[in-house]
Amino acid sequence: MSATTEERTGFAGRLDSYFEITKRGSTIGREIRGGLTTFFTMAYIVVLNPIIIGTVPDSTGHYLGGGTEPNTALVAAATALIAGVLTILMGVWARFPLALATGLGLNAFVAYGIATRDGMTWQQAMGFVVIEGIIITVLVMTGFRKAVFAAVPPFLKQAIAVGIGLFLAFIGLFDSGMVRIPASGATPTEFGIGGYIGSWPMVVFVVGLFTAVILMVKKVRGALLISIAVATATAFLIQSVLSLGADPAVANDWALVIPQAPSSFASLPDFSLIGQVDLFGGFTTLPFVTALLIVFSLLMADFFDTMGTMTAVGAEAGLNDEDGNPPRSQQILLVDSLGAVGGGLGSVSSNTTYIESAAGVGDGARTGLASVVTGIAFLLSTFLTPLYDMVPFEAATPVLVVVGFLMVAQVSGIDWKDYRIAIPAFLTFILMPFGYSISVGIGAGFISYVVLQVVTGAAKRVHPLMWVTAGAFVVYFAMGPIMNVIG
Repeated sequence: MSATTEERTGFAGRLDSYFEITKRGSTIGREIRGGLTTFFTMAYIVVLNPIIIGTVPDSTGHYLGGGTEPNTALVAAATALIAGVLTILMGVWARFPLALATGLGLNAFVAYGIATRDGMTWQQAMGFVVIEGIIITVLVMTGFRKAVFAAVPPFLKQAIAVGIGLFLAFIGLFDSGMVRIPASGATPTEFGIGGYIGSWPMVVFVVGLFTAVILMVKKVRGALLISIAVATATAFLIQSVLSLGADPAVANDWALVIPQAPSSFASLPDFSLIGQVDLFGGFTTLPFVTALLIVFSLLMADFFDTMGTMTAVGAEAGLNDEDGNPPRSQQILLVDSLGAVGGGLGSVSSNTTYIESAAGVGDGARTGLASVVTGIAFLLSTFLTPLYDMVPFEAATPVLVVVGFLMVAQVSGIDWKDYRIAIPAFLTFILMPFGYSISVGIGAGFISYVVLQVVTGAAKRVHPLMWVTAGAFVVYFAMGPIMNVIG
């Protein structure tokens, strides 16, 4: 048997065949590297999610896990476990380089908009998440979610990708402290501190950013992962000399994670948080209509975010077809819908696909094998929390800015001379970072597209499902006043 035949029939050959690695222009090495890059750019969620949902008591004064004191370690372990399982499922089943974890924004809504309502408990709040996940799973299995995605005009899909790129860059700049809310309140945001690079953590960000872009220009493989490592090493050096704290409210402190050697490198995780769910309790605690509107709000936020994310990641990887649809989109949407169910059952809030997956794609990932690597890293992180806790925001966020640049380049595919296309596209991508929500940008784009087609006599061009989704977004944007009226 020749070496070529052995290679094709061996384990590496089976991996290549199943994940279509060679067909998509990648290698096993690139997939591993890309998977690790994605993990390091989104591992912050294992630290951040416990801060968002683990430190907020429900209306009865209890925290996640049932105690009267926060137990962030409990939330962190469950967050990493659920993310790992779902990301591996995405890789093995959908075979697409997307990773899942607790959705930011959704978790804040669950914490501050549901669990703190009069009479509500954390278990009941997570019950709403599970119900929303079941509904969206049914919509996927019936083909409705994919049909809506296919009805979206290609230019709007490009605008969604551009908007997510801008959103991603803004997240990177803000989380690193390079862009922040000024103490004076004179402007909504400012660069650095008073317009200057005024702290050592900012220097770490600059080191990471220039390392990434220089290596990319020189076409060095693993540029993004190398930049994270270089910036982390720089952060360690600075911390060893200055001993800074970790407080985003303090200008010269690290945003969240202190880069320092841990006291231990492993710890046994506690998964007892999983399964602490009261599925229908919220419907007995709250008025029935209020409970339905809460589920609808969760559904709308969850329904469209993944559509934008998988479009953007697929475009960055060069995997989308001529209509802007990524391969195996039905499987992608189904795994994502199961993420809401799994996140609720795990009591860590709805899990969804992460736009940070584009960081791994930017570093070469093209297949589901990268997602498997990311998922395994999440599972290992349940034991090795001190290790990923060493990478500060300022070392990882430069990658988000670089990937944002790569995604914004798609703006050239939009016809700016046709205002019926240009204006909805503009509203789509400008409101994502300004509104700090992917769904808000998509909703604005959909509604404005339908309105402009109607007023210019082109209503027949609008797909029926675009009418439905635009109408749903009108209701979504009016949810606040509606909720205030019904109480």
